[in-house]
Amino acid sequence: MKKKIALIFTITYFYFVASPIFAQNKNNITLLDNWHEDSIVSNSSLVRYSGCWGFEWNDDQYSVIGSTQGTHIFQIENKKLRPINFIKGKFSSSLVSHREFKTYKNYLYSICDEGFSSLQIIDLSYLPDSTTLVNSLYLPPFGRAHNLFIDTSNALLYLCKVTSYLDSMLLNPAPMRVFSLDNPENPSLLWEGPNDIAEVHDIHVRDNEAILNCGFDGVRVYDFTNPSNPIFTQSIEFYNDQGYNHQGFLSPDKKTYVFADENIGMRIKKYHRDNNGSYFFESLFGTKNYQQRTPHNIQCDNSFVYVAYYNEGLRIFDMRTTPPQEVAFYNTYQPIISSNSSFTMNGAWGIYKFTDSPHIIVSDRQNGLFLIEFNQESFSIPSAQPEIYPNPSRAGENIYFRFPNDAFGTKELIIFDATGKKINKITNNEDSILKSKLKHGFYYVQFNYKNAFEENQFFHVSLVVL
Repeated sequence: MKKKIALIFTITYFYFVASPIFAQNKNNITLLDNWHEDSIVSNSSLVRYSGCWGFEWNDDQYSVIGSTQGTHIFQIENKKLRPINFIKGKFSSSLVSHREFKTYKNYLYSICDEGFSSLQIIDLSYLPDSTTLVNSLYLPPFGRAHNLFIDTSNALLYLCKVTSYLDSMLLNPAPMRVFSLDNPENPSLLWEGPNDIAEVHDIHVRDNEAILNCGFDGVRVYDFTNPSNPIFTQSIEFYNDQGYNHQGFLSPDKKTYVFADENIGMRIKKYHRDNNGSYFFESLFGTKNYQQRTPHNIQCDNSFVYVAYYNEGLRIFDMRTTPPQEVAFYNTYQPIISSNSSFTMNGAWGIYKFTDSPHIIVSDRQNGLFLIEFNQESFSIPSAQPEIYPNPSRAGENIYFRFPNDAFGTKELIIFDATGKKINKITNNEDSILKSKLKHGFYYVQFNYKNAFEENQFFHVSLVVL
């Protein structure tokens, strides 16, 4: 018996061929609220929603989602989504599949990329009581646009892939147009370009540095210190897993740029930005089913990447590891129509992570707006293997058992005393940190879990309780 016990507890890792596991709906995520409205007109695939945005006003959090009909604004109150107002779009139709938003001062800017649309400017001054549409700009150089970005530090509005129109006749699209927001209700045109590419699909700007996502032309970087005469500084024309360059995000410390190509099977790219502002490839990463999935919109801070991953829902990666490990997810999308289940561009579309808050907003094309909480403090230090802390610990105090960041599915914790007798078993499907209280003694703790490759893992750690 003693030899058997010794053999069991001297094993560190043990692998064996695992059978497929049932898909989990979430991991290390708490769903706080979900809003959707079945009365909103949809297309044949039940697509009703598109982009989302979040902002703070008078110390309160607010969220926005676009639908086929217009702009829906919510206050986040007691961890719930409270509807505030609805602004009908200039073009409102089941054909609408793109609405995006940004804020500047007390204004919300809304664009749409279908029909004869406009740039709508919404005054937020009277929140939480009401909002007011103060302008709807559709004459050239405005019209419909695919995306927008606002450099709030320099009062600049960037409109991507702008299609103006006159007398119901669409004009040739401009790759991008840049406007001054010195008068926030009436932006004035400063620049149009670049003239040698077909489009700018999206853009991210920080400290006058603009990173352009240019579809099949890759990534370009410009210095917009003089917004009427920007200077080209760098391009990433060829890179690993290249497809249609869709969108990216620069970390707050300006050391990491992550971007995605909107193609099935393409992984997310992580680039390092050096002190001279040059970008260098670092790694590729994605969800474990990346070969059958398509990434969409991305946001990051200095530690984590938040991805609206279409059919895979929200996916969160720890980018302090190489390559970044997936540490949390929430599946916003469940196929409503069986024929759509294989289409990889349903589900999670937009993502917004509030700064200094665990709240995340996700928009799902079929299922509306999700308010989600991610406790990133649980991952303050990247964990490659199970941990116990404190160890040694004191009798009667909480002892925390942390599974590694790549642990998925059912997590099982078994505690044995010094004789090999099982004294406790804890099972959890959602969280990666479990806790228990123990008496004085010496213990062996067994962690059972599946890693990102769906391989069963066993890990043993000794624990002393004083």
